Amino acid sequence: MTLSKAWWKEAIVYQIYPISFFDSNGDGIGDLNGIHAKLDYLKDLGVDVLWLSPIYRSPLADMGYDIADYRDIDPRYGTLGDWDKLLKSVHERGMKLMMDLVINHTSDEHDWFLQSRSSKSNPKRDWYIWRPPRYDSSGNRHPPNNWRSVFQGSAWEFDEPTQEYYLHLYVAKQPDLNWENPEVREAAWEVMQFWIDRGCDGFRMDVINLISKVNGLPDAPITVPGEELQPASMYFANGPRVHEFVKEMNTKVLSKHDLITVGETPFTHDASALAAYVLPANKELNMVFQFEIMDLDSQKEGQDMEDLKFKEWKLSDMKDIIGRWQRYKRDEDFWNT
Repeated sequence: MTLSKAWWKEAIVYQIYPISFFDSNGDGIGDLNGIHAKLDYLKDLGVDVLWLSPIYRSPLADMGYDIADYRDIDPRYGTLGDWDKLLKSVHERGMKLMMDLVINHTSDEHDWFLQSRSSKSNPKRDWYIWRPPRYDSSGNRHPPNNWRSVFQGSAWEFDEPTQEYYLHLYVAKQPDLNWENPEVREAAWEVMQFWIDRGCDGFRMDVINLISKVNGLPDAPITVPGEELQPASMYFANGPRVHEFVKEMNTKVLSKHDLITVGETPFTHDASALAAYVLPANKELNMVFQFEIMDLDSQKEGQDMEDLKFKEWKLSDMKDIIGRWQRYKRDEDFWNT
């Protein structure tokens, strides 16, 4: 098969963590004006696309992946005016700018969540995933299921005022959005369109394969004997409606623009499952990040952060992974990062 051509297949993408890249004003924190000051250097390196890690307003519980306002820049980094200036200068140099899009979860300081947790009757209550407690025979309160957070402890946080738990696959300050709610999806499309209208050239989509959870949120199987909390990625990675949601994203937003799109897809090495996000006929994304090589020296596929243990590996193991993906994308005409 002859692979189709697209500009993003030949582009060199440079990721920037703004907080540590270049400080323009001496406050010890990298900022947008610092990135602007280094554009000629980046152009000389041969960079085609700048990927900015999150620069939105955030309490920084997770390096900015806990977003409190999708439509504003965190003051640590500058202003929307600084972003506009940066984008103009990027485009003048023949480069493009892509944003980190974090829409599996928000910060617990986002206005959506503040409204959601304010009462069970609030119109935004169903924008997040809330469940009542479980009680044992002694009357002790427990989370709705035994899911372990990817980072630490339970994936559920109890909210005293409303006496229910909310789901957070990552830290407690990152409540998961309820993608089953069409209002949530429309809000996500509006966020994307906001940045596209300002001139953004694409998105890297954080943990995009986690936006659909299994119906009923059942207990995870016991894979760590003796532990109350269990890894549960089999119930939230590549969930039952994930491709429906991403196709809707493509139809409502992506297909109307010439963008670069990259989906982060943790917790699976299954090439066919991951390729479904990027096969041209599926009309979803351009590319995905898959982590089979990164996980080569760890004990289990798709493990949580708490489980990382070193495993011996051979160079031939890496060769097999690279070869398999190269052959697969050649035969199926999809692209990978």
